[in-house]
Amino acid sequence: MKRSIDLVTSLTLLILFSPIILAVSLMVRFKMGAPILFTQQRPGLHGKSFYLYKFRTMHDLQDKHGNLLSDEMRLTAFGKFLRKYSLDEFPQLINVVKGEMSLVGPRPFLMEYLPLYTKEQMARHNVKPGITGWAQVNGRNTLTWEEKFEMDIWYAENHNLLLDLKILTMTAHKVLKKEGISQQGQVTMEKFTGSNEVM
Repeated sequence: MKRSIDLVTSLTLLILFSPIILAVSLMVRFKMGAPILFTQQRPGLHGKSFYLYKFRTMHDLQDKHGNLLSDEMRLTAFGKFLRKYSLDEFPQLINVVKGEMSLVGPRPFLMEYLPLYTKEQMARHNVKPGITGWAQVNGRNTLTWEEKFEMDIWYAENHNLLLDLKILTMTAHKVLKKEGISQQGQVTMEKFTGSNEVM
């Protein structure tokens, strides 16, 4: 049932917001050039990798050694605007249509974090990753990594349709209030380096 709701809702949103998606696509192309989409491998259900889609918010600026500059230096003013209103997330609806993501679930982190997880933390991959989730509506990037994992694991063990509806409603409220976009002193959040805590 959740898959049916995900498919119908994501297709409806893609159609309903197609003018905004087209406008953002054109603006990204005009301000940052090609490609329009940022794609990156992320771990999905049971840790299986997939390619996540987002609108680009950063330039590919490099130092003299060919290394990418910090996120803070590469993030554009237009990119900050897209993140502020979560407009960069729209392409993930395609991931939902493809069955790689759900509307609600733990946010997909980086592939490089997988070897750093404890056995308990791996439980977040017992459900599909989501565009929004329990951690997203309870602090987002202002949470510590331990708090995020705790909330993700709780969701994986307790998810149901009523909870998903609550999270979607709370997400709309959070987006309008622009809360929790970044951690203090960071563009988004500091890198995860592992945890010795058992949750």
